[in-house]
Amino acid sequence: MSITPSAIAVDVRELHVRRGSHHALDGVTVRVRNGSITGLLGPSGCGKTTLMRAIVGTQLVTSGTVTVLGEAAGSASLRRRIGYVTQAPSVYPDLTVTENVSYFASLYGKKGRAVADTIAAVGLTDHSRNRANALSGGQLGRLSLACALVSEPELLVLDEPTVGLDPVLRAELWEHFRSLAARGTTLLVSSHVMDEADHCDELVLLREGRLVAQLTPSELRERTGEDGLEDAFLRLIRPPAGVPR
Repeated sequence: MSITPSAIAVDVRELHVRRGSHHALDGVTVRVRNGSITGLLGPSGCGKTTLMRAIVGTQLVTSGTVTVLGEAAGSASLRRRIGYVTQAPSVYPDLTVTENVSYFASLYGKKGRAVADTIAAVGLTDHSRNRANALSGGQLGRLSLACALVSEPELLVLDEPTVGLDPVLRAELWEHFRSLAARGTTLLVSSHVMDEADHCDELVLLREGRLVAQLTPSELRERTGEDGLEDAFLRLIRPPAGVPR
């Protein structure tokens, strides 16, 4: 089904990224709809983080185009419109949870209730007065997420945001992601947890820098004949025996 340009938040066309002789991304073409949650899945080293970096404008590309919210990726005007959460926490260790989130809120003209609400959304209210250097790894990841969420970005790019979190908090975060999408935020989320794929509207499957498929969870099941998404993913991502990759 065709998609009108105004409905597209991210438009990646024939993207190539090389590191020496290695193709980190090899001709990847992906389109992400406005107000959707798109899951980015694939084995370690398949190019997920490289693709995300290209979308937020921090990755040098060899060729191809990346258009984000109607503008070229990396444009200065996009800085206030995109939230990006990396795998490594990006916070100030000597500031408290509230101070960190308040600082990022001030950069975008947000204040007051937005800070407390965002801290609550990531489950850190009880730690709001703790310094970041006193938090656990999982708590640091949630603090990084809060610092990105408080700006209420149009596009939220999350690199494995639920790693190290307990199942209850993971479920609560996905509920929050869905509420953001319902309000018009576009989310691109990478994950290694296959049961999270069912929370996504579409899935982008990568292997060795190449796009394997972009489809919905139900289409993935139909295409592979598997009920479980993990089995469906493995059936699609692994070439049949004797077929070269």
